[in-house]
Amino acid sequence: MSTMKILFAGTPEFARVSLQALVESGNTPYKVLTQPDRRAGRGKRVTASPVKQYAESVHIEVMQPVTLKDPEVVAELTALKPDVIVVAAYGLLLPQAVLDIPAAGCLNVHASLLPRWRGAAPIQQAILQGDQQSGICLMGMEVGLDTGPVYAERATGIGINETAGELHDRLAALGGDLLVEKLQLIVAGNLSAERQDDALATYAAKIKKTDACIDWSNDAETILRQIRAYNATPGAFFQSQDEVIKCWQAELLVGANGDPGNVLGVDKFGIDVACGVGAIRLLQLQRPGRNRITGAEFAAQSTLTDARFG
Repeated sequence: MSTMKILFAGTPEFARVSLQALVESGNTPYKVLTQPDRRAGRGKRVTASPVKQYAESVHIEVMQPVTLKDPEVVAELTALKPDVIVVAAYGLLLPQAVLDIPAAGCLNVHASLLPRWRGAAPIQQAILQGDQQSGICLMGMEVGLDTGPVYAERATGIGINETAGELHDRLAALGGDLLVEKLQLIVAGNLSAERQDDALATYAAKIKKTDACIDWSNDAETILRQIRAYNATPGAFFQSQDEVIKCWQAELLVGANGDPGNVLGVDKFGIDVACGVGAIRLLQLQRPGRNRITGAEFAAQSTLTDARFG
C-alpha cells in the first residue's frame, strides 16, 4: 500500500486503465470518485462505470456525487485530507473549493499534447485534423478547461489507418504508465511544471452525433479521417434510401471521381463512392440493429445500381 493518500476521480475505460496502473504499482487510492450509474446499451440497463466496476473488484470504496459543488460533498472530501487527487476523464468539473483540498494539488491525465486539444474529445480531433502525433500529458489542474501547467508528457505517432478506438487504447496504457512513473515525484515536489502557451491552444468540443454524419461533398481524405475518428463511437454514418447506415472502415480509391455520394461500382472488395474530390471504397458497414458486414455483403442485400447516398 502506498504511503501517499490518493483520491482517484474517473469514469470511463480510459480512466479505469490509470486506476488499475496505480493499484498494480502499489499506489492504491483509498477512495474513488466516479459518475453516478447511468442507463447504457440497447436494453438501457442501469450500468456502473468501468471505474466503479474495477474499484469494487479490488475493494476500494466508491463515491458517486451528482455534483462537486455541494458543500456537503466538499466537506466530506476535505475531511479525507488527500495528498493528491488524480483525475482521468471524470466528466464533472472540479470547483476551486475541491482543487484547493489536496496538499499536492489535483493532477489530470489528459489524452493530448497540450495546449493542443484541450477539452472533451482530443483523440477524435487529432485524427479528424490529420495530426501526425498525439500523446499524454500530466497536468496540474486549474478552474480553466485543461489550462493548467504540465508536469510531464509522452508523445506517440498516429498510425496512417489508426482508428480513435485503437489510439484511445494505446493512450490509456501510456497514461497509466506515465502516471505511475511520475506521481511520487510530483507529490514530493521534485518535478516542476511548465506553463502552457495559451496562444497555441486548440479546443476539442464534446462530440455531437451530427458530427459523425458523412458529407459526401467533402474530399475523400477528410471523409476517411472522419470514419476513423468516429470508430469506435458514435460511428460515421450516411443515408441509404430510408436507412441510416454506419461505416466503420473504408479506404482511398485512387484515380476515381464522380458526383458526390454516387455509387461508382460494386465488387467483391466493397462499394466505391464518389466524394467532393476523389472517391473511397466502403469496406465495413452496419444497418440499424444489425451486425457489421463487409461492403460486398451490404451490396448483395441492396439495389445500388445508380444509387446515391445522402
